[in-house]
Amino acid sequence: MPATIICIGMAGSGKTTFVQRLNSHLHQKKLPPYIINLDPAVLKVPFGCNIDIRDSINYKKVMENYNLGPNGAIVTSLNLFSTKIDQVLNIIKKRDFTNCIVDTPGQIECFVWSASGSIITEAFATEFPTVIAYIIDTPRSSNPSTFMSNMLYACSILYKTKLPMIVVFNKTDIRDAKFAKDWMTDFESFQDSLKNNTELNDETSNGSGYMASLINSMSLMLEEFYSTLDVVSCSAFTGEGFDDFLNAVDNKVDEYNEFYQKERDRIILEKKEKEKKEKDKQLTHLMKDLGIKDKNNLQNKDDIDVLSDIEDEIERDEKAGYEHGLIDLESSEREYTFQEDRNGEIKDDSNASDVAKNIQDRYQQAFESTAKVASSSVAEDIAKYIKGE
Repeated sequence: MPATIICIGMAGSGKTTFVQRLNSHLHQKKLPPYIINLDPAVLKVPFGCNIDIRDSINYKKVMENYNLGPNGAIVTSLNLFSTKIDQVLNIIKKRDFTNCIVDTPGQIECFVWSASGSIITEAFATEFPTVIAYIIDTPRSSNPSTFMSNMLYACSILYKTKLPMIVVFNKTDIRDAKFAKDWMTDFESFQDSLKNNTELNDETSNGSGYMASLINSMSLMLEEFYSTLDVVSCSAFTGEGFDDFLNAVDNKVDEYNEFYQKERDRIILEKKEKEKKEKDKQLTHLMKDLGIKDKNNLQNKDDIDVLSDIEDEIERDEKAGYEHGLIDLESSEREYTFQEDRNGEIKDDSNASDVAKNIQDRYQQAFESTAKVASSSVAEDIAKYIKGE
């Protein structure tokens, strides 16, 4: 399966130039990649994009419509784009390529710490082997404090995304990254550089200032973290070191298939089991409300009958030749006739007419006798009132 390379890094670390050089390098190898641009605020990109967020989202309109600043507009644009990530993946699946390269915004926090960044990363990691390429500006990292800040950021991204990571020291045409590799592998070398750094130490502290002590402690903590990383130095300007980067990507893809994919499968399985338990819990509540002790009795006709069960039973019995006491109004011979005086339901035969007439006569006699008694009683009451009784 094609690998997805998500390029992340601080502003000014050279991510876009790195993607341009990687694209050119793969084209030279006759392995054209699939490139996605996720930076909505960039004016120009020095490479051809297969999918560009700017084609579907207008960054300036987002700022105007939602009254947002630059960073808020970037986050909102990514949120809007992430709602269509399933369509993006469907398009990518239909293409034939060796690597998919994703260029992210320069404001690293807008992608790494936002919900949309997690959604996009998870979506790619679910479908393809995904590798994080963390780009570092090598000349700026020559300061121990800046170097440690980059390493802490890389550590947090690794544990947040839970994906294989490659640390890429870019701009080696300006300064060689050998010092950084030594700091990651040799703790004493980093301590010596820390003591010799006058920005972190007071003139009288001899390397025991607060910041120096803090960075020294963090370097000890990150020693185990360094051992799990693949470190590559390259130059996006000259193209040096990109073969090493591609070899590191292949190694990380194998690592993804061996370790990370199993972990992701385990997480998905746990999620399905949790959903199944929730469904069983809801079913238990339903059975309790219906007074059913065993869910196997849901199909027991003695415990519960619903309309669909009765209809199925009638259909089976009719096929077997049995008749039910249900009235078919369309084929019924019974006729309904109503007279103007609404005396009741009568039929055409003479016996029924005689019976109806006798009943009507009896009702008429009872009504007349009751009316006479009521009228005489009313008359007596009126006479007594007049006499003053």
